[in-house]
Amino acid sequence: MLITPRAEEVNQVVAILESGEFSGPEPMAKALIKQIADILSYREWWVLTHRFGNGQVGVNWAPFASQNEALKTAHRIALNGKFSAIKLHSSGALLANLTSSRRKGWCQVDGCGHADWVHLMNGTTRGKCGLESCPCTAYQK
Repeated sequence: MLITPRAEEVNQVVAILESGEFSGPEPMAKALIKQIADILSYREWWVLTHRFGNGQVGVNWAPFASQNEALKTAHRIALNGKFSAIKLHSSGALLANLTSSRRKGWCQVDGCGHADWVHLMNGTTRGKCGLESCPCTAYQK
């Protein structure tokens, strides 16, 4: 899996490493694994699918960080049949939008906290939140 660590992701891991709140390496390792799993849940991933023919059960492999990485792997596998790459949307973003999580780059309006792409367009800018239950009238960074 080819990933490029993002600055905000690295900062979250560094915060754990420098916190000094762990009694030993095992509790710190557990905290790091949980934090990294949470971080990666906000990314979109790709699945490589394969079928030998119509009506046959397929085989899937994942995760891949990009469509290109998945398709390059298909070329290396060199099986007969059809390959395709399917995008898996972020489960972390889905769940955070359901709970109004205030993540960096998301709407900062009190009671909102949803991702920018949940907000409706108002000309060339983001307008009110597209969720009916949200009181947000205009996206704020």
